[in-house]
Amino acid sequence: MADPSSVELTVAFNDPNLDLKEREAQTLNLWAELQDRDEVEALGRVPDPNPPAGYKGGSFLMGLLTAEVSLANFRKLLGFLAERLGNKPIKLKVKAPDGRELELEASSQDEFNFAYQKAQDFLKGS
Repeated sequence: MADPSSVELTVAFNDPNLDLKEREAQTLNLWAELQDRDEVEALGRVPDPNPPAGYKGGSFLMGLLTAEVSLANFRKLLGFLAERLGNKPIKLKVKAPDGRELELEASSQDEFNFAYQKAQDFLKGS
């Protein structure tokens, strides 16, 4: 993380009914939407730890993206994600400014709301 007061959020699309290309399409759609969000300080992809042999460009894990956001804007971003992704099976990993991490899963609006509250409680300890 570039800013020591920022929260890093990793979003993983994990719908078992979608193939990898469909999950990647969801990732790219969310990427496009997050680029226009003022609260997002940085967007990134998760590097592939085992890129194909001889591959010279950047290789990323499909279906994953990261967003960096200030603590002040984290709640706003999660609210946006709840509206946008509330009924899609996803995994979220929240990395607090102090390095602690929390992993959450949700596949319905109720589960996302529960995950949202857990993330808020987790970050209050930062």
